[in-house]
Amino acid sequence: MRHLFTIMFALIGLGLQAATAADAFVSAPSSVFPLLDKNTRLDMLDYFRNGLSTPSNNLMQGTSVITALEPASVKVKMTDSSTAQVVVLPAGSDTVIALISTVATPGLDSTISFYDKDWRPLDNGRYFSKPGWKEWIQPGGNMDDVIMQTPFMLASYDYDPASSTLTLTNNLSKFLDADIYDMISGSLRPKLTYLWTGKKFDKR
Repeated sequence: MRHLFTIMFALIGLGLQAATAADAFVSAPSSVFPLLDKNTRLDMLDYFRNGLSTPSNNLMQGTSVITALEPASVKVKMTDSSTAQVVVLPAGSDTVIALISTVATPGLDSTISFYDKDWRPLDNGRYFSKPGWKEWIQPGGNMDDVIMQTPFMLASYDYDPASSTLTLTNNLSKFLDADIYDMISGSLRPKLTYLWTGKKFDKR
């Protein structure tokens, strides 16, 4: 019964601009969090709010746990090799939900997707343009050498509600051989930063 009322209030809360990331985490459809049913997500929030690090069983026979909780952000360790961050972004009189999913490859690599307050998918390109090599190359860096040594970028994403910034961290050093990474590291930026403007993430 407690869970039923909590779900009802979470659904009502998402209709308001001031909905929290916890509300969004609870009311996300199973297609967004297939490993965690709603009751499990509610238990995870209860554990965290009571100062407990108790893990919850997920549907892959593993465990999941909330690692950080703020009004605008929830961070979840989904499995031993994956995490998620649910972010509530103010967008004028509306709300946009961002979901950052990160996997270990073994270098951490993230994707970000956007939804309206009812978890309907939005056009990702409207809110964030994934950087290419041009953005990752330092001034004076050699893009040709970088592309020759690695076929793709590995970067983890993290949103900080206090500064409204999304930070992308270069994780190629965890994936490439040390000798190869040393050859190209001087051409690569270690991080990229984006600011949420209320409409989209703009590169700083």
